[in-house]
Amino acid sequence: MKKSRLVMVGNGMAGVRTLEELLKIAPDLYEITVFGAEPHPNYNRIMLSPVLAGEQQLDEIILNDWSWYAQHGITLHAGCRVHAVDRARRVVHAVDAAGQPVSAEYDRLILATGSRPFMLPVPGRELEGVLGYRDIADTQAMIAAAASHRHAVVIGGGLLGLEAANGLMKRGMDVTVVHAGERLLDRQLDETAAALLQASLAERGMRFLMQAQTRALTGDGQGRVACVHLQDGREAPASLVVMAVGIRPETTLAEQMHLHVQRGIVVSDTLQTVTDPRIYAVGECAAHRGVAYGLVAPLFEQGKVLANHLAEMGIGRYPGSQTSAKLKVTGIHLFSAGDFRGDEGTEEIVLSDPGAGVYRKLVLRGDRLVGACLYGDTEDGGWYFRLLRDGVAVQELRDRLMFGESQASQASQASQASKASQADPASGA
Repeated sequence: MKKSRLVMVGNGMAGVRTLEELLKIAPDLYEITVFGAEPHPNYNRIMLSPVLAGEQQLDEIILNDWSWYAQHGITLHAGCRVHAVDRARRVVHAVDAAGQPVSAEYDRLILATGSRPFMLPVPGRELEGVLGYRDIADTQAMIAAAASHRHAVVIGGGLLGLEAANGLMKRGMDVTVVHAGERLLDRQLDETAAALLQASLAERGMRFLMQAQTRALTGDGQGRVACVHLQDGREAPASLVVMAVGIRPETTLAEQMHLHVQRGIVVSDTLQTVTDPRIYAVGECAAHRGVAYGLVAPLFEQGKVLANHLAEMGIGRYPGSQTSAKLKVTGIHLFSAGDFRGDEGTEEIVLSDPGAGVYRKLVLRGDRLVGACLYGDTEDGGWYFRLLRDGVAVQELRDRLMFGESQASQASQASQASKASQADPASGA
């Protein structure tokens, strides 16, 4: 029996995880071809920060090496950029690193094009030394810059920006973080946790320019960036500027294909594009029920559903994901999930010990946990997330909820034992 042809554009974590799941349940169903724009096999993008910091090497973050593709009969065109898809003839057209045309016919097509960093539209952004932070090439350029330059500016005080700043500091650079908001990690931390984080990072030598809007970048007269100028007149010397102000779904190819795009490639609960049922989108490029996810866990959940559908089982649906954020910067552990800011209808339970560098805030609505924000000690983050995601009633755990899973489970066992003893007539004899 002739195999169906499955082609995937993109060789990142979401797409390859989809293939892994598919190969588990239907290893012989498809002849698989993958186009990857980068000249590398699939790697763990999350671990670029430790590579930048010198804590890991590039070869240590490879998830699926060259032999994995060969072992599973997957044709991988690495360093090969797709420039067009003929939907009528069902052909993908690309150009390899040598400029030679490459094409592949498909019966099913997966778009796993990921995202691209948003570059601020300010004068000077074209100067040498101005980078986004998204892939191995960006990381290598930052490592090279750190070897020969002193001053770095990271624009953006979010997860990615702080990880970049930390890595550059570990490479010996003087780093200033320019952030438009009033506090770091605006989306992941409340005011108290953000203040603790900034104070701790400042102690380590990181500088901050807060509530700062970048006006322009100027050069050194030889084509390299030299200074960042802010709207309020402040300046920061910089021979390296990293823009970490957000990402955008990479939808250029999808738009050329006339697929419906709105905040990403619009997909159904089976990850099929709403325009063409033969074409799927997964990962950061996909918009599901109006949401484009930028975290790994939802993307892997999408991959499992898509694999199920490609395997012609048709029983999986992707309903969307509850998300959490976990960050480790210079030994500081952070975790947040759900509605950790709360509102008039919620109640907060707070544990704060600034001396020990520990802060916990749990937000409850009725007998349900709806949000959590942890600083310093995040060991119970996974447990809080499961309670939140699964909508577990926490009334019986309430008094010990703040102290984590082990304490709460001990209390629960004691409560159950007490109830059992009261129910047993012989227990009082």
